[in-house]
Amino acid sequence: MATMQDVARRAQVSVSTVSYVLTGARPISQATRDKVLAAMAELDYQPNALARGLASRRSRILGLLLPMDERGIGATETAFVTGATSAAVAAGYHLVLSPIGVGDLDELRRLASQRILDGALLMEVQLHDPRVDVLREAGVPTVLIGRTEDPSGLSYVDIDFDRTVRAAVDHLVGLGHRRIVYVNHSADTIAEGYGPALRTRDSFTAAMTEHGLTPLMIPAEDSAASGRAALASALRQEPDLTAVLAMNESAVFGLLGELSTRGLTVPDDVSVVSMVTSPQVAELATPALTAMTSPGSALGRIAVQTLLRHVESGDGEIHQELLPCVLEVRGSSGPPRTPAASTTDPEAADERSSPGTEAARRRAATRRRA
Repeated sequence: MATMQDVARRAQVSVSTVSYVLTGARPISQATRDKVLAAMAELDYQPNALARGLASRRSRILGLLLPMDERGIGATETAFVTGATSAAVAAGYHLVLSPIGVGDLDELRRLASQRILDGALLMEVQLHDPRVDVLREAGVPTVLIGRTEDPSGLSYVDIDFDRTVRAAVDHLVGLGHRRIVYVNHSADTIAEGYGPALRTRDSFTAAMTEHGLTPLMIPAEDSAASGRAALASALRQEPDLTAVLAMNESAVFGLLGELSTRGLTVPDDVSVVSMVTSPQVAELATPALTAMTSPGSALGRIAVQTLLRHVESGDGEIHQELLPCVLEVRGSSGPPRTPAASTTDPEAADERSSPGTEAARRRAATRRRA
């Protein structure tokens, strides 16, 4: 088993320098730090975590506060966690997942007061998130994966939801779609102030309005059954819809199932685009989902790197960064079966809805089933 002396010889530095790299007790140049870390990796050196903590007065533990319910976490959420975990391990820290939400403030106060965590990452951030105030009062360095309504003075990384939604709407409009429905998270989630649900709702409304189109948003619980119900509701309100944009991975599979049950094919009758989705989830569907792919792993990594700068240097330099999702076109999006008519051209609209067309017959049957 390699020792600290072995690492020092391999890196051609003193034992005390290796110790400073491990404990952060003194500043070390990045070049020297890289040499020491490389030597540790080559020798598979495993430092004693307890000894390091005692020497540096740090636990070397970061907390990832991620509220969870009985559904657990999906593949897309897991990417945030794995990105954060990899960055923490590379820096010699442990990342501990704790399911603390806005309703668990007493538990969070106990955790913060015990000084177990060197720093904390917050996920599932609400526009008004009291966890931020609790951690601030306790003096725990904090970085948000998400944003509050007023993030001044807070370090955060987040998805650029406005650019993401606009890119998704532009993709569908560019294909010729004019009747597009957005399936969001649940009405309760929106009412509670969940940032992504509110930001995407507002961006969808703005993007559709700028194209001269009427926005329609349907809230849905995170379940397949709710996805089926959301699609039924969408068809009742917009029988001629040709495209669905969804940011609800659990619901989107129910939505696809309901389309199939009604005899509607994807993408010939209805195109489907899933937002903030991992490639693994997108490939589970048939056809594979066109998706705005989540930058979850990158955001998790950047969040930990930002947090460690706060922990190790103690400076108050704020880092705020947005990354958009990237459009990946697969099999679930395509042009509508009949060319979309301009919303200002009544004659074209009449022609498109003529009962003699195959699309109109399908929609008429759908209306009867709805």
